Amino acid sequence: MNPGRFITVEGGEGAGKSTNLDFVQQVLERSGKRVVRTREPGGTLLGEEVRGLLLGHREEGMDSTTELLLMFAARAEHIHKVIRPALQCGDWVLCDRFTDASYAYQGGGRGLDIGPVRILESLVQGDLRPDMTLLLDLPVETGLSRAGQRSVPDRFEQEDLEFFQRVRGAYRDRAAAEPHRFRVVDASRTLPEVQEQIRLVMHGFLEQQP
Repeated sequence: MNPGRFITVEGGEGAGKSTNLDFVQQVLERSGKRVVRTREPGGTLLGEEVRGLLLGHREEGMDSTTELLLMFAARAEHIHKVIRPALQCGDWVLCDRFTDASYAYQGGGRGLDIGPVRILESLVQGDLRPDMTLLLDLPVETGLSRAGQRSVPDRFEQEDLEFFQRVRGAYRDRAAAEPHRFRVVDASRTLPEVQEQIRLVMHGFLEQQP
């Protein structure tokens, strides 16, 4: 049995991750793949509790290193209980955010040294890395305008414009450094245009798989 594949979807606020995750899942399932869909932070009972701490407003002023460590604590549980078991069963794991988000939000947005992020990545993940990452990229102002129409901002969404500019820059830097893994999608376009880009990317990726 072939092992499964690990696909992550990344992007800043208002990039349309939820809607486009639905679309990616449909493409995979129509091709006959068994899909385990999950998210970060979250994916397990412990992870969802950590998510509440990280996104909620109870812990205003949380230290950036605490934030990073909580992210990786939830990730360790997620990998152990969900991601690795699914991949070993031949399922395809589709995850809303993964470690690239730690580089973007804690490294880029918060300005933390990425050295500790790399150490934690190695410690928690071993050799596990996504097989493909879809980056939904759009101008920060466009994304924040879209996000503002959705709901009450979470603890990250209330950050200022410069924070999200740094997040976007970090994502784009990672995509440029790993072009074999990243597929950058112009998420500023209309939904049908965005999903046509995704459809082409997914079909190309599926054709490469054994």
